[in-house]
Order: sequence, then structure tokens, then C-alpha cells
Amino acid sequence: MVSPTILRHLHSTRQHGASDLFLEEGGPPRLTLHGAVQDLQETAGTREELASFWRGCGADPEKECDHDASYALEDGARFRVSLFRHSGRLGAALRVIKTEVPGMELLGVPEHVLVPWLQRRSGLILVTGATGSGKSTTLASCLEWINSHYQKHIITLEDPVEYQFTSRHSLFTQREIGTDTDSFPRALRAALRQAPDVILLGEIRDAETAFTALQACETGHLVLSTLHSTDCVDTLERLNTMFPDKERSSGLLLLSMQLVGILSQILLPKAGGGMTVLCEYIENSGATKPWIRGERLPEIRDHLNRSQTAETQSFLRALLTALAEGRITEETAMAAAPNPGDLQRALRGLA
Repeated sequence: MVSPTILRHLHSTRQHGASDLFLEEGGPPRLTLHGAVQDLQETAGTREELASFWRGCGADPEKECDHDASYALEDGARFRVSLFRHSGRLGAALRVIKTEVPGMELLGVPEHVLVPWLQRRSGLILVTGATGSGKSTTLASCLEWINSHYQKHIITLEDPVEYQFTSRHSLFTQREIGTDTDSFPRALRAALRQAPDVILLGEIRDAETAFTALQACETGHLVLSTLHSTDCVDTLERLNTMFPDKERSSGLLLLSMQLVGILSQILLPKAGGGMTVLCEYIENSGATKPWIRGERLPEIRDHLNRSQTAETQSFLRALLTALAEGRITEETAMAAAPNPGDLQRALRGLA
């Protein structure tokens, strides 16, 4: 039986609106709130408390070193759990699995860009960024928009499930890697036989997954996925290097034809408290298709930096806009700028 102390920590995590809870033997519990790890101001966890939680998650604290699981409270709230040892002590990292999906406007992502992409019948939409940049939340908001406007069959393939969706206009089938299926490529191939209209692929990790996702787009499916990449051009570069040499030309041809667009995002401290999202995005148009096929990444970057269209925005332009609106400080902007010198020159030009 899980100790009352740990159950109290789980409830506190939800009450604070935190995204993560960290538990460790001999150390105080900590929360991730607004991107910062904070002490919960509770007494240190004991080995008995951590061991009881491990057993409640189906793990043996005496024999196992790592264990992935989920944990549900009596009210139905769920957590993704990673159990581990460090320096011989028991630990646990818990991520809240959310059920309330914020809208695009509340998130601050570009609705005027994403909505037309989501209205496509087929193609690949990529949302990229570093860990903790809010990619999963943006994708969840996209799926909830489809759920509110269309009658579709949406299959999500995730490791782990980040949001639990309620089928409204659309039907959701949510599958977790490791629990419901073995791997992304296998789950994706199986999904194509399950009559989907939209597929959420948690992450493109290798060439096999990339090719299967692009082939799913080719056969009339809308695929949404993520990569851990810093910006739009870095995303294309990672995909380029992901394809083996012998298959690169065919992979890039498929990508140039099936890519709808890329949205890369970062979360920055907001002036006055909280966090704000900044986005770089590019729509795959007639001009960019041959650049993708020919691996002409410098031309794509130049297009991003020079374009003034509504469908294209660089991080530099996003930083300048956020500064002009007073959402972030100049210090924050300089720390986040891909090239601080470019930002300084742009600010002098604005002044």
C-alpha cells in the first residue's frame, strides 16, 4: 500500500498545477512549476515510503534498478512514472497526465498558421523543440481543435501518453508504446490498418519511422509528429542525416512532397512572471520543395530570415515581436537568440 505521505504529495502536485513531481529517499519532494524545480517544503522521503510507492507501481525495490509505469489516484487522475536508483537510493520522477487541453489562443501558438495545416486531408506536420518546450501541449491543442470541428478517427501513438482525450466529434484511439504496442514503427504500420484519418506519432526517432510516416501521408493520412530539434532548418538537417545514404534521395523526395509545415518552439520566462512561447515556422510551399529535395538548407534559412509572409516567421522576428509587446526582457531575448549579434543589430535598427 502506498504511504499517505506520498499520496499527499501527488495531490499537492495537482493542486499546484505542477507538471512534474520528484521523489527521492533522503531528500525533500520537489515540483516543476512554470519550468522551474521548486521544493515542496515537506520532510525528506524515507526508504519505506519510496519502497511502498515502488511496489504500488508494480516494481520490486530490492531487485530492480529502473521501471516505467503509470499510477492512478482514486479520483482517476493519472501520472506517468519513472522509477530509478541513484547513489544506491530509491527515486521516482512523475509526470502529470493531463485531461484538460488548452486552446491555441491560450497557449500563444500561431492559430492562423496551424488551423489551415490541420484542415489538410493528408501530409506531415512537425512540431519541434527541446525537451520541456511544450511540443506535446501544442500537438494536443491541434488534436482537440480537430476533435471540435471534424468527425475523424484519430490514433495517437505515444511514449508515454501525455494527454487523455475525450471523444467528441472525433473518435480517439490512444496507444502507449511499451504497454499497448512494442515500438513506433510497428504501431504505425498497424495503425494504417485501423482506418485512421489522423495519426499522432509521438516522435520520429529513426529512418524506419520517418519513411513509414511519410508513406502514411502518401496514402492519404494526416500525420502529426515531433523531433528534438532547435529550429526549422535544424529539423530538416536532422531528417536529412536520418535517411541512410542509399535512401536519402528517395526520402527527401517524399519529404518535399508530403511535408505540410514545421513549427519550432521555445518557452521563455515572461516579464512579470510565468512562461511565454515563441515560435518559428515555415510552410512547405512551391519555393521550398526543391530546396528540401536538393538539401539546400542555407537557402531555406535565408528564406526564413527574409520572409515577411504570415506563413513564415524566424525566431529572430518572434523575439523582436515579443520584446516590442513587453512579453520578455532584452536579457531573456539575448540569451535565447540563435545569433545575439543579429538581434543586437535588429534592435539598433528598430531604435
